[in-house]
Amino acid sequence: MPRCKERLARAAASSYVVGVDVGSTTLRCHVFDKKAAVRGSSSKKVETLYPHLGWVELDPEVLWTQFMDVIKEAVQAAGLQMNQIAGLGISTQRGTFITWNKKTGKPFHNFISWQDLRAADLVNSWNRGLMLKVQQAANESNCCFGTIDTWLLYKLTKGSVYATDYSNASSTGVFDPFQMCWSSVLSKLFSIPMSIYPPVEDTNHSFGSVDAEIFGEPIPIVALVADQQAAMFGECCFHEGDVKLTMGTGIFWDVNTGNHLHTPSAGLYPLIGWKIGKEVVFLAEGNASDAGSTIKWAKELDLFTSVDETARMARSVVDSEGVCFVPSFSGLQVPVNDPCACASFMGLKPSTTRNHLIRAMLESIAFRNKQLYDTIVKEVRVPLTNIRADGGVSNNSFIMQMTSDLINKKIDKPVNTDMSCLGAAFLAGLALGFWTDKEQLKKLRRTEIVFEPQRDFGEYKLAMDNWTKAVQRSLNWYNQTSY
Repeated sequence: MPRCKERLARAAASSYVVGVDVGSTTLRCHVFDKKAAVRGSSSKKVETLYPHLGWVELDPEVLWTQFMDVIKEAVQAAGLQMNQIAGLGISTQRGTFITWNKKTGKPFHNFISWQDLRAADLVNSWNRGLMLKVQQAANESNCCFGTIDTWLLYKLTKGSVYATDYSNASSTGVFDPFQMCWSSVLSKLFSIPMSIYPPVEDTNHSFGSVDAEIFGEPIPIVALVADQQAAMFGECCFHEGDVKLTMGTGIFWDVNTGNHLHTPSAGLYPLIGWKIGKEVVFLAEGNASDAGSTIKWAKELDLFTSVDETARMARSVVDSEGVCFVPSFSGLQVPVNDPCACASFMGLKPSTTRNHLIRAMLESIAFRNKQLYDTIVKEVRVPLTNIRADGGVSNNSFIMQMTSDLINKKIDKPVNTDMSCLGAAFLAGLALGFWTDKEQLKKLRRTEIVFEPQRDFGEYKLAMDNWTKAVQRSLNWYNQTSY
């Protein structure tokens, strides 16, 4: 029986598909049934390394172990066996790179996270030493390069499949979205041999099967997708002008620009959302690195006990009493674009309480949303339609309501906020015939609440003006050579 028919037969016999999301702070796995209901889940905290100021890394072998564990645990939590899983879709954090030995699969170094700031000083001794090692392996045709998805695929298939998809490739900065191929110009500029790049496939594609020795069953791998693109697909933002706001570790605003590739001017960057057969969907994206990371930091300082109480704490005071927080643990991105900005509290007084601090922190996330939204309106020449939110921070009603007020738009939050998992599962399910088309997927997405504007922007103007001043005073705090 041809492989395509085998997959369809398996999908028909199975009632479940698995979506995995390798996020920046959490690794999640959900088992979905045909109604897109979660039947089993597992999650683990991603172990992040900070070897130097501005450096953010992940240990590949630890990540691999966690990745396998969450899949096994989610399937077990669903009360299922591996042979009941029709297929696997994998979403991974973008812009996180690694090179590895082609023969052994052993990485040359830790994953370099998208939050890492060492690019602010590219010519440092560590990078030079690494490039010599990589260059030698490349000259011997023994070097592979990729993002997390590429390496996980390589590991899952025990080295038999080396590939990525268009959404992940477009996020590397060395892929030409106009020509839909790796950029030979940029590769020459950065002295990167073209031989180390993986082949690029459709976002939902038959990437092979998990080696049977890993899970005891050769589960088809039928979708690789970058995290924000996965969330966009999970939110069913299929039409030009649809907007997705993800608030996880960072903030990501994405706009579906249809078959038009966005040309950057004010800081938004173009991406390939997904490629399915002849359909290619482009996105324009703006991001801020710190949202959930800010709340996580505050919790580690014991400013609150449970994340659920932060919205109540913020509402318990009339305002922040002039306290401003700048969320810049990883610099400030669009529209400020300063990797050397520092995180800071300003306007502290003897009367400042924990509630004022928490309110200032939550307000800062909403203010960053306002900045990013205004940039999108200014730069993207596509009428904006639906705005849909997801990610763990979208469960914070204070941030959501304030964001709706600031941008004067409705924001739709779904029941399931783990949209990257769902998007990966949707893509896998379409490839398998588990679900028939996008119209069916739209019916499976469920809204929990729609936030509507309740206050005029003028009521926030003084607070945002003060916050903007605080941002200006946080700029260029660190010297670039610190990284």
